[in-house]
Amino acid sequence: MNLSLLAKTSILGLVVGAGLAAGAGGSADAHGSHGGHGAPVVGVPAANARSGIADNVLTPSATETSVAWGSLPLVNPDTANGVTHYGYNTATPGPLTQAADEARKTEPDKNVYLVFNGHHYLYQGHEGGPRGYVTRIDLDQTDPAKRVSLVSDVAADGSAFPTIDGLTWDPFTHQLLLTAESKAPAGGVLGVALDANGDPVDGKAIRLDALGSGGYEGVQNDKDGNVWLVEDIGGAAASGGKVPNSYVYRFRPTDRTDLTKGGTLEALQVVRKDGTPATADQLQANPSDPFIADLHTYGTTFRTRWVTVHSGAPAAFDATAAAKAAGATPLKRPENGVFRPGSDFREFYFTETGDTSTTSTLPGAFGGVFRLSQSGPSAATGTITIAAVGDVAHTGLDNISFLTRDDLLIVEDAGDGLHEQRDALDSGFLYDLGAAKGRGAPKAPTAVRWLAEGRDASATFDATGGPSYNDGDNEITGIHVSDGDPTAAGLLGAKLPNPAGSAWRTFWTQQHGDNTTWEVRWRLGR
Repeated sequence: MNLSLLAKTSILGLVVGAGLAAGAGGSADAHGSHGGHGAPVVGVPAANARSGIADNVLTPSATETSVAWGSLPLVNPDTANGVTHYGYNTATPGPLTQAADEARKTEPDKNVYLVFNGHHYLYQGHEGGPRGYVTRIDLDQTDPAKRVSLVSDVAADGSAFPTIDGLTWDPFTHQLLLTAESKAPAGGVLGVALDANGDPVDGKAIRLDALGSGGYEGVQNDKDGNVWLVEDIGGAAASGGKVPNSYVYRFRPTDRTDLTKGGTLEALQVVRKDGTPATADQLQANPSDPFIADLHTYGTTFRTRWVTVHSGAPAAFDATAAAKAAGATPLKRPENGVFRPGSDFREFYFTETGDTSTTSTLPGAFGGVFRLSQSGPSAATGTITIAAVGDVAHTGLDNISFLTRDDLLIVEDAGDGLHEQRDALDSGFLYDLGAAKGRGAPKAPTAVRWLAEGRDASATFDATGGPSYNDGDNEITGIHVSDGDPTAAGLLGAKLPNPAGSAWRTFWTQQHGDNTTWEVRWRLGR
């Protein structure tokens, strides 16, 4: 990708979209969603087929512009460790892309938009490559060669830290919280402190042992300073799919301004209709347990409670094993979560990826979106219900962000295998939760496709014979809507987003391939 892509803007309507996506799987409501913004988002008719090179196709209600891409050099590289570019690690000799010995792709993942003293930044953790690191895109910098800087790629002891999947801003500790999606002992949460200007304090990541070690991906703060974690670890194979094996956690810190002082890690337990908990021992022994089907059925509601996983002084421990021992309820690869705006942190929505295979005959095979409701973010009990049930055309659900109070943006990260099975690349969907309300049982929300992701030349090369250390098809990640407020008042879910306003900005990353991060501008009739 060359520097001219800085000005590349995609304005693609339904006629173009239908031509590019002809014959691909999936469907969308062509009338679109009205939701909380008062203007429809017109759906893209279908996903792009998994064949050759294809452009992204956006709803005509939006445009996108690239803000960074993999070949951009870092202004302050760690050359000794190959951390030299936004989306490539050059410790492996060879060209950046499309060669048998091409560089390792670092896969920038979750995006966090923050404004410090009038300066606009976008931060990312990097999921792939030989070591994890964090970058910052200077959105005010017009020279691409000076746009991306390295925030951190070393731990406090000088060692490399693991590759990074999740990322959020903790305004109470003034840290970027990073999650490493790996089994214990590698997985867990790290913190990188920023100063009042958004610059790294010392560029060192500290491991936050009190939050445990597990395959964490999603990470969010609530207004009480609790840290919510969503884990993504696939379970053992069963009936073409996998058994539930991952948990939703909440960490209640002793001191919300200093997570190194310890606290209590809890995991979510779902209670069956007979009053007994649904546990890992039960669901892993019988992954066709009717409870799982009921949990993925519209109109069903189950009581929840938080069970203690670990408490006391900080100490390294296996959070996944401890959650199982505590009787928490495992799910089928939950990935990311966010609080609903206007709910005062009483509604937490999280995605469940599912089995990412059409061969699965297990209940809940295609995951979905769950709503956890509580009287407050620190409440001990609550209820859970399915907000959107996944199916073959809407699965591998991963990153999640609210565009308005009612409009929920969710993107797929289905993987090469499922792409091939359904002959369709990933899509981004808008679910209108307001329209799904009704008398009696809630209606299924319509999934309006706002993005049909394409496949760039680099990803096509990797998918059809590139080196095994680089992933194949492009995948969608990092969907993020924020006004950049770095104070507690700017926590995701604290304000009602206004996508028609200039302060609110939307970003996503086309992971793998060229590793391009895009900004989306919405045209919603205001």
